Amino acid sequence: MKLTVIGSSGSFGGPGNPCSSYLVEHDGHRVLLDFGNGALGELQRYGDIYDLQAVILSHLHADHCVDMCGYYVARKYRPGGEPLPLLPVWGPAGTRERIAKAYDTDDAECESVFTFRNVLEGAGEGATANTFETGPFTVRVSRVDHPVEAYAIRLEAAGRTLVYSGDTGPCAALDHLAKGADLLLAEASFEEGRDDGLLGLHLNGRQAGESASAAAAGRLVLTHIPPWTDAELNLTAAKAAYDGQVFLATPGAVFQI
Repeated sequence: MKLTVIGSSGSFGGPGNPCSSYLVEHDGHRVLLDFGNGALGELQRYGDIYDLQAVILSHLHADHCVDMCGYYVARKYRPGGEPLPLLPVWGPAGTRERIAKAYDTDDAECESVFTFRNVLEGAGEGATANTFETGPFTVRVSRVDHPVEAYAIRLEAAGRTLVYSGDTGPCAALDHLAKGADLLLAEASFEEGRDDGLLGLHLNGRQAGESASAAAAGRLVLTHIPPWTDAELNLTAAKAAYDGQVFLATPGAVFQI
């Protein structure tokens, strides 16, 4: 399994760094986790943008999904060639409506390009976790602590595991989902001290390290760090809380899992 960071900035893009988007590849299957603002331009550096087999959205804040609008245009109006197959897009409840509203079109137009699937599809009423398949990946999601419906995402293939936190404050659901993961891609938006009074929103570097330690994850990659947060400070804090290797997610960084 290969992870390529397309964008890793949180809340809004930084210089040369789009918002959250991560390409995961295995056995010829390419899945995009989140599609934040600026990601579509950078995605073009890493192969054919039409050669995605699925998109999985952790939640519907703009910095995680808004470039779905540009991707709708790219797939809908591509000059020449055969019509593209409908692309599966997994996300929280209301994903189709969110993308349609952001592009100022209707649901039917969006469904001429994408086929929308709720990440809890088939899980039963009131569920906060679910498992589904896409290509060679077994995908598990679990609801995490954020002001909107948001999910951490676990991908497994060929005995290897990647867990992406999405946006979340510290929570047992993330620690449980990340158990034994070979790599934990965890947000670290906050700075300790500066943001301590803001609960149920984001992790700081220490908290990301504590989650990786609780999960006994093999490696930790910090992401979703806004331009106003000191990434090196969070890296140092994460290393103090976790004994494994810790990296900062940067555009173009590749991690073999």
